[in-house]
Amino acid sequence: MATISDRLDGQVALVTGASSGIGEATAEALAAEGAAVALAARREGELASLADRLETGGAETLVVPTDVTDEAEVEDMIDTTVSELGCLDILVNNAGVMLLEAVAEADTDNWRQMVEVNLLGLMNATHAALPVMREQESGHVVNVSSVAGRQASATASGYNATKFGVNGFTEAFRQEVTDDGIRTTLVEPGIVDTELQEHIPDDEVQESVNEWVESMEPLTGTDIARTIAFAVAQPQHVSVNELLIRPTQQE
Repeated sequence: MATISDRLDGQVALVTGASSGIGEATAEALAAEGAAVALAARREGELASLADRLETGGAETLVVPTDVTDEAEVEDMIDTTVSELGCLDILVNNAGVMLLEAVAEADTDNWRQMVEVNLLGLMNATHAALPVMREQESGHVVNVSSVAGRQASATASGYNATKFGVNGFTEAFRQEVTDDGIRTTLVEPGIVDTELQEHIPDDEVQESVNEWVESMEPLTGTDIARTIAFAVAQPQHVSVNELLIRPTQQE
C-alpha cells in the first residue's frame, strides 16, 4: 500500500481493534493519508501482519498488543504510543464486541464483556489520552458506535446499552474539551460485513443477523474507514461531530 496523500503527514494515530474489520481498514486509510499508526488489539499476530503490510507501503507503524478491558494496559498503550511515536494526534476507539441475546436467555458475563470492551475500554482510553492532547492543545478522538446507539431492538439490549452509552459519553466529552483544541467524532455504522456477527452466542439470533446481512449489500470496513479519514483530515477549526452511515438498502 503506497501513501496516496499527505493530509495527515506528521500526525500520529492510534487505532484500537486494529486486528480486523473496521479497525484494520481504518489503520490502512490513515496510513494512506500519511499518518504514523499505532495498532492495538489483543491478537498480536494479526497486528504484526498488518504492520508489515503498511510498512511495505512506506508507513510508520507501532504494534501495541492491548486488552482494552485492562485499564493498566490501556494506559500503557497510550504511554507507549507517545514515547515511541512522539505524540498522539488521533485516537480511534474502535474495539468492540456484539454478543446479541434476549434478556431472558442472556449470559450476564456477555453483558459484562460488552460493557468492559465497548464502553469502559473506550472511556479509559479517552481518559488516558486527554492529558496528552491537552498538553499539545490539539487532538481528535473518534469513537465508533453503531446505529444500535440510536435505535434499540429485541435481542440487542446489552449491545444497545453499551452503544447508547458511547453516544452519551462522546457528546459530554465534546462539551468538556471545546476550549482545548480537541475535536470529537462519533461514527455510527449500520450493517457492516465484519467478523462481529460470527461471535453472536445465540444460534438463532446469529442466523437471523446473517440472513439480514445477506439480504442487502452491506457496508465494508473500508467504507467506514473512509469516513473516519474524512473527519480527521478536516482543518483544525472544523469538527465533524457525528457520522451516521447505513447501507442504502437498510431500513
